[in-house]
Amino acid sequence: MSATILVTAPTLADAGLDVLRAEGCRVIFTSMQGGTDEMLQHLRREDVDGVISRTLPFDKEAFAAAGSALKVISRHGVGFDNVDVAMATERGVPVLIAPAANGQSVAELTMALMLAAARRVTVQNAAIRAGKWDRSGSGLQLGAKTLGLIGFGGIGKAVARAALGFGMRVIAFDPLAKTEPGLSVEIVDSLEHLLRRSQFLSLHIPLNEETRHLIGTTEIAALPQGAVIVNTSRGGLIDEDALVAGLESGHLFGVGLDTFAFEPLPASHPLCSRPDTVLTAHMGGSTDAALAATAQLAAQHALAIIHGRPFDEVACLNPGALKRAFR
Repeated sequence: MSATILVTAPTLADAGLDVLRAEGCRVIFTSMQGGTDEMLQHLRREDVDGVISRTLPFDKEAFAAAGSALKVISRHGVGFDNVDVAMATERGVPVLIAPAANGQSVAELTMALMLAAARRVTVQNAAIRAGKWDRSGSGLQLGAKTLGLIGFGGIGKAVARAALGFGMRVIAFDPLAKTEPGLSVEIVDSLEHLLRRSQFLSLHIPLNEETRHLIGTTEIAALPQGAVIVNTSRGGLIDEDALVAGLESGHLFGVGLDTFAFEPLPASHPLCSRPDTVLTAHMGGSTDAALAATAQLAAQHALAIIHGRPFDEVACLNPGALKRAFR
């Protein structure tokens, strides 16, 4: 029997659609204009078997709207702060993420933001476009500097490989991390130890109640003078008021951010008016290769649960729900 799949976004890459359509799935999209209200309407009106979760929050209201047909929430990416995993577990609905599918693309943007912040690329670009040729300023070299990674999963390791190619020293803090063969990365035993040494800092961890505002006033003060912070993970990991204060005081040389506490970031936000910030609109996984790989894996995960097929259970955030899903 064909399944009904709801995508909580207007699009899904062809690689994912091909997987679904090859099995006769009916695919429903959520328009940008309709947003959450439209998603809830689909859930109430349709017998949705699986959800490919992209940008919209799938919270208690969404679960209440969904019928008993709902069998799986398949995340289009690795972040899961927009899904109420506890409610999914209570309902017996497995929540799966798509690890490694967009890791290389996120790592590449991480390095792009790091370089742009260190060399004031956006400032120079704006100056030249305004008819100014100003060579008076100087930037920071990455080579021989220390990069601290908070989180050493797949994306963190990809960033480490790139940074080592620039001649950086790389250290990482992750309670679950182990040394990686072939990577000259030092695993440190505490966040405090990492911060003291990190001339560049990059975050690669999920957002939850334990990690929200992990980087605040105290942590920024612990960084060396003139440090650069890059965040391509989740905006809520950093206290943005503390970040602005660190820039205003001159303690931070610059920041490169792809994610923010509230998105879209309003143009009136203090981060938008500063020359020492480089900002992108949550585009870490937005490359042709990453979107295709992520869509394909998200579709495969949804069908695996719906049809009771084997899959890599490391991708499941709530293994307890699997027993109910397959009973």
